Amino acid sequence: MTTPQIVLLKEGTTQTKGNDAQKNNISAAKLIGELVRTSLGPRGMDKMLVDTLGDVTITNDGATILKEIDVQHPAAKMMVEISKATDTEVGDGTTSTVVLAGALLEKAEELIGKNVHPTVVVDGFKKASEKAIAELQQIGIKVDPLDKKLLKKVAVTTLSSKLVSSNSDELADIIVDAILSVAEKVGDKYKVDTDNVKLEKRGSSSIKNTELIHGIVLDKEVVHGGMPKRIENAKIALLNAPLEIEKTEFDAKININSPDQMQIYIDEENKMLKKLVDKIVASGANIVLCQKGIDDMAQYYLAKANILGVRRIKESDLTKLSKATGARIVTNINELTDKDLGSAKIVEERQVESDKWVFIEGCKNPKAVSILARGGSQRVVDEVERSIHDALMAVKDVVEYPVILVGGGAPEARVAAKLREWANSLEGRPQLAAQKFAEGLETIPLVLAENAGMDPLDTQVQLRSKATSGKATFGIDVTNAKVADLESQNVIEPLAVKEQVVNAATEAACMILRIDDVIAASKSSSHAPSPAGLPGMGGMGGMDM
Repeated sequence: MTTPQIVLLKEGTTQTKGNDAQKNNISAAKLIGELVRTSLGPRGMDKMLVDTLGDVTITNDGATILKEIDVQHPAAKMMVEISKATDTEVGDGTTSTVVLAGALLEKAEELIGKNVHPTVVVDGFKKASEKAIAELQQIGIKVDPLDKKLLKKVAVTTLSSKLVSSNSDELADIIVDAILSVAEKVGDKYKVDTDNVKLEKRGSSSIKNTELIHGIVLDKEVVHGGMPKRIENAKIALLNAPLEIEKTEFDAKININSPDQMQIYIDEENKMLKKLVDKIVASGANIVLCQKGIDDMAQYYLAKANILGVRRIKESDLTKLSKATGARIVTNINELTDKDLGSAKIVEERQVESDKWVFIEGCKNPKAVSILARGGSQRVVDEVERSIHDALMAVKDVVEYPVILVGGGAPEARVAAKLREWANSLEGRPQLAAQKFAEGLETIPLVLAENAGMDPLDTQVQLRSKATSGKATFGIDVTNAKVADLESQNVIEPLAVKEQVVNAATEAACMILRIDDVIAASKSSSHAPSPAGLPGMGGMGGMDM
């Protein structure tokens, strides 16, 4: 008797099993690593990304590159996710994470080709990553979280691999001041909420004109032409209520039979608005910043009282204004008193490019500040914004977790040397996985060297001899294209970033290695499955760019 054929999967569903599935997934993930590999480090190249609408992004930020390209392959999507997670968690090291994950998968593929079971490789990688983190913590240097000079070195190191590297000195000062302004002590540690640093950007100016405002910048203009455009020693009222006549919540009808009645109705509305404005005047406020609307008549009365008003402010900006000026957000204008007011040295409307913005500056002890990023063109200012974000996060990492490492691939070279020694103490096949993990870690300094035009083989030999000498400060001096002691060159990175890079890359590699069966449902469109057995998985790892 012949065995009847059982149809388990829906028609059009494709299945890839065993080695084919593993090779397919590893190849796609390695392609993502290759894509950002040339962007690593101060000598890394930029990518130009053009979307379907023709908008251009030029960047060497790993997270931005992977966010902008439309990746279809599921394994490749996992690599994109780890770069996003790293960007959210520590802000820097996104390219390193993807490069390391790709390198680990490449090494794992060599072992799988020699019939080492994927679960053995995964176990070996996990043990090696734990050992690597322990080694990193051992060579980490504890520092004072409020040491301005040191934090500046961290910011300059992060900015050195960006488009803004030539202006890194001025930008680093701005970034460190911004983070220290919003840092709050909780117990014996410091907490930093980077949301309290408002980042605004405008082109048509030099990067050198980027400035820190000890207060908030609002991309709004003063509501009425008769209002003052500049007020010193400002008393600021923050309103979460409209300066308008409120409409009823249900349908209401008013019958007006004569022009006199119409006039009485209008006069009564004006009186109500006048009362609201009188409340604001009585509180002593000379600035009104309102989240809702301000009626035309209310604008007139405010202007008459010499009060500067701004309306339709975002709720997030209102919260930042409260932190910056010390004002309390008031929802009922009748309850407004002088105790609810905040203060600032100066509130002024200024021309920024073709727009008018309101600057609230000189707040006494602001717990929210603004950075106004400038650049010669829109493309440049976008990259300046991304660079400042990464540097803000790196400085925040050190303030919250005050342990640093010498950068430039030095920690990876040192940890790889230690892992090779430790791997010899393991028994069986996990030893092979641990050795391959060490080789994978070495990829970071070697890619830095490649991007600086150095010979990878010579660099590897030199690095290994220096790393075994006992110092964890020898890395790639990309400026002079040689292996050197980077401690004297102030190349400093947060330990938090390195830990995140190792953890995220290991987890992604292990997750991809454990997959031995890929079942893909058919798409409703008329696209035929690719030869690799999965829709959109042929060619370049299923990436639409």
